[in-house]
Order: sequence, then structure tokens, then C-alpha cells
Amino acid sequence: MVTNTDAVLWYNVGIFGQIGYGVPNPSDDVGSLNPNIIDLVNVIGRNLFNIMHHEDVDLRIPPSINTLRRVHRLYIRAGQILAGNAVPPGQNNMETNHVNPGGEVFKVYPVPFFKVRNRFLKRWANWTMMSLAECMQSTENRKAIEISTLFAGQIGQYFTRTYQNMAIELFGKTQEEARRPGFLLTEADLTGYEPEKFFTSVEMTDTVPALNYVLTEDRLKVLSEGINVTDLPALQPWPVNLTTFYSGQAAGGADAGSTAGASGQGGTASAAVMPAAPQP
Repeated sequence: MVTNTDAVLWYNVGIFGQIGYGVPNPSDDVGSLNPNIIDLVNVIGRNLFNIMHHEDVDLRIPPSINTLRRVHRLYIRAGQILAGNAVPPGQNNMETNHVNPGGEVFKVYPVPFFKVRNRFLKRWANWTMMSLAECMQSTENRKAIEISTLFAGQIGQYFTRTYQNMAIELFGKTQEEARRPGFLLTEADLTGYEPEKFFTSVEMTDTVPALNYVLTEDRLKVLSEGINVTDLPALQPWPVNLTTFYSGQAAGGADAGSTAGASGQGGTASAAVMPAAPQP
């Protein structure tokens, strides 16, 4: 599944493609010998799946405290897994004498992404799927047992940025507070969540979203179990993106660029493969 970008891939399969589901981009790295990375990818993927199938994703208003508590717990859990397993460079790694692991194929958990109306959840989902792509493409997948503190820092930065963004924009914390080592929101912070103190009246209101693509638990079961990346169809990035735009310019010269600019959707080539808008 090699594309010319590492962007989140469009899970263009049936109704999920129409809704704009996405999956992290593994490139051509389908599996790992490292059980720590396999476990991390599964834990993060399943938690993101749970967060992104909450009603908050369909609303432009600030997320509910239910969702923010889930993000809070995922931040803590990811930190526990990374810190609890990372080995510093000066410490010996555990090694085998006679056994070589067979490894496992990565699983992905497709989530609503490209048409998500909530800007916070879309941003956080993007950072989280970037962390998953980093996990799947990491050199440390060759390691049979250990992960390094370098790996932990590389992956952990995405969760740290998500948590800081949540604390600053939704709980009114300063950058100095949110970036302090070991910072965590307290229970008093969480129970005192009042977004109307910081947001404008426009941000606190919204129109009713389309209700025709609210999927049941049974419909989502095939996704909630995870899909082996080796079982995914050939996927591409979302068709309206910069890669498509500039590819069209290169192929068609100045005329293609003018057409793309006039359409506002990356040219006629992009528009031709856009998913149909959901019909009520």
C-alpha cells in the first residue's frame, strides 16, 4: 500500500467511504516483530475507534466532558505503556539466544475522519493516526522485544500535543501550565468544564447534522474487531488534497492549474473521484 504521501488513507469501502472514514497509513510496513509496538497500535486504535464513534464528532460545538475524559484517559494510558516499556540507550536490551519471533500483522480500526464536523476531534484524530503510522513504519519493528526511549518520545509527542491543546483551548490553561513536565488536568478541572466561558456564541451553537448515517453497533462490528492491513483493499488519500492538486498541475501545465483554481476542488480530476454527498 505504497502511496506518494503518508497522509491518512481514505477507507473507501461501501458506506464507510461515503461517510469519509480513514485509517492510518502503514506504507509498505505491514507487520512487526515487536510485541510492544503491536500492543500499542491495538490499544491506541481501539481507543480512537471508541472516541470517534461518539456523537460529538457530528457537532461543531465543543466536545462533551464524556469525550474529554476519554482523551484524558488515553493520554495517561499511552504514557504508561510507552514509559513502562522504553529502555534507555545505556541499558542493555533483553535478547534471545535461540528463538526468533514470527511477528504479527498490524490491525487498523477505521474511524470517521474526512467529514468530521468537530474541529477538535478531527485535529486530535489526525495526530493520533500520525502516531499510529509512525509506530507501523518505525525501524524498531525489527526489534524482537524492546522499544527505546527515543521511540517512546517520538510516539508520545503526538499525545502530549493533543493533551496540551485540549487543556489550553477547552480548559483555559496557559501554555506555561500545560507544558509543565508531568502536567495533568485535575478532577476539579474536569468537573468544572465550562466551555461557554471561553467560546463565542457562534462556536456554542450549530445546525442539526445529517442523521441518515448514524451506524449501529452491529454495522460497526466488522470494523471494531480490527482489520489486518494485509486484508485492506488498495487505498488512496482523500481525493481533495494538495498532492492531487499539484499532480494535476504537473500533468496539465498552466491550463490544469487554472482549471483547478477555478473549481476550488483541486481540478476536474479530483472532483471526478469525490464520494457522493450523503443523501437524506
